Amino acid sequence: MSNNRGVLRFIARRLALGILTLLVVSLVVFTATQLLPSDPAQAILGRDANPTSVKALREKLGLQHTAVYQYTHWLKGMVTGDPGDSFNARQPILAYIGDRVVNSLFLLVLASVFSIPLALWFGAYSARKRDTAFDNVASNVMLALASLPEFVVGIIFVLLFSVRIWHLLPAVSTIGIGQGPWSDMKGMVLPTAVLVIGAVPYISRVVRASMIEVMESDYVEMARLKGAPAKVVLWRHALPNALGPVFQVIALNIAYFAAGVIVVESLFNYPGIGGALRDSVRVRDIPVIQFLVMVLATVYVVTNLAADVATVLVTPRLRTRMQ
Repeated sequence: MSNNRGVLRFIARRLALGILTLLVVSLVVFTATQLLPSDPAQAILGRDANPTSVKALREKLGLQHTAVYQYTHWLKGMVTGDPGDSFNARQPILAYIGDRVVNSLFLLVLASVFSIPLALWFGAYSARKRDTAFDNVASNVMLALASLPEFVVGIIFVLLFSVRIWHLLPAVSTIGIGQGPWSDMKGMVLPTAVLVIGAVPYISRVVRASMIEVMESDYVEMARLKGAPAKVVLWRHALPNALGPVFQVIALNIAYFAAGVIVVESLFNYPGIGGALRDSVRVRDIPVIQFLVMVLATVYVVTNLAADVATVLVTPRLRTRMQ
């Protein structure tokens, strides 16, 4: 019972720290956008707009209030699920870019579903085949892939599978307005593959190192002496105990997906938050910029919180210290 209370206290502390982190991020984001040199009302109406029109638009957008009032009003809207209206589109943000957020989250989930099991298998199998030809080749390939930027991998894939060699997959996304990304699964292949290629090398290398350390432990050696098959030793005894540090790397890579989709979406013309963020920065649509940055920050905080909790749950040593 005391062990469970210790874990619950840890989760509560991490949750409070995550909320505090998001609060600090919101303050930094709001301050940074307020310090932008141009006036949003002037940017919307253009340089030739008369001062009366600019003043009227500023009042309509609520820009005449103090920065403290604007921040508290905006933060309340974020917490209650009403982030406000887009300056440029003149409509609620969730209606304006809600579909784009869903598209990006779908791409993130799809990349995670493929990359995490693949990286776990590569890392675990490389640890089992340590110092063999497979391990050496796999390590060198993973190292080479880790050094390639996403846009380079994407261009190579487009040349191979869409333009020059094979005409198997579309080079750009064909998702229409109001359509879900699942309506064009063929067009999801290349963007997902680019993100998977970017994440697998890092996760698999950490899995390999952690697995090698665990497989040299006493309890794994005891399982071998008892006659357990090599596959059972690998997947039942070694891998579960090697997942602690792996969860942290997985969380970082999911956070990387949240940022990496911006490059991938631009490359494949995928209608996600990448294009929305680019367009919003160009026209200085401050509420949309603030909302999208907070979405990315929330993904980062939530994934790291989940990784910390998962690490504690799969590591008996850590749970014992919390008693």
